[in-house]
Amino acid sequence: MKAVAVVTGGNKGIGYAIAKGLCEKFSGNVYLTARNEALGLNAVAKLKELGLNPLFHQLDVNDQASIDKFRDYIKNAEGGIDILVNNAAIAFPQVTSVPFSKQAEETIAVNYFGTLRVCETLFPILRQSAKVVNVSSSAGHLFRIPSPDIRAKLSEASLTIEKLSEYMREFVEAAKMNVNSEKGWGNSAYVVSKVGVSALTNVQQRLFDEENEHRNIMVNSVHPGYVDTDMTNHKGVLTIEEGAKAPLYLALEDHGLRGKFVWNDSKVVDWFQPI
Repeated sequence: MKAVAVVTGGNKGIGYAIAKGLCEKFSGNVYLTARNEALGLNAVAKLKELGLNPLFHQLDVNDQASIDKFRDYIKNAEGGIDILVNNAAIAFPQVTSVPFSKQAEETIAVNYFGTLRVCETLFPILRQSAKVVNVSSSAGHLFRIPSPDIRAKLSEASLTIEKLSEYMREFVEAAKMNVNSEKGWGNSAYVVSKVGVSALTNVQQRLFDEENEHRNIMVNSVHPGYVDTDMTNHKGVLTIEEGAKAPLYLALEDHGLRGKFVWNDSKVVDWFQPI
């Protein structure tokens, strides 16, 4: 049976470049997934023009039925997953008419809860020694949260997913009441969402290490760099291929890293200390 790699949000930007890199370097089936089927199929067609052979499946990280359908398909067609790259995410422009309360709600819903939803659904079908790459950001470093009290909560050694999710909901509620700064969360929904993803990575690795069956699964989060994509309004300085380098390193190389926060130069950065 062939090895299997999955990339969420793979139709453009860094996700597309990660899917491309996997097609070039991974000797298994690569599933490029996207919320929008037409855009996903178009991305697959572009890669096929380059002589690559990705597979496509629709996957909306905010739709449990969509994720369940994908899981069932992979389970039946492939038997399991060896590489899972959680890349799907959103970011509101710095200048936007969308109220901050709405930004907070939607950004946390997709970037944190969407990632969590995919993980909770697909983790049971990860194979022995699988690798999970959670695409975070420099914005996802713990010290981007102003409050020492909140940082302490998010970095507790005994933090649970339930508690972390509760903290993410607390931020959304604070944003709705316009007290997010006062409460110590700061003024960026994107920052909170990506710190949430990085914290989630730490908890997930601990849970995998405690598994009875111990599948030797590695979960790491990564800052891909400031990349020229729609998400950065094309202000980023790196190409999407450069942005894909560290995620591909975590997905493909025999690095032995577990629960780490990795910079775009593929070096480990201490998430728990100021940079």
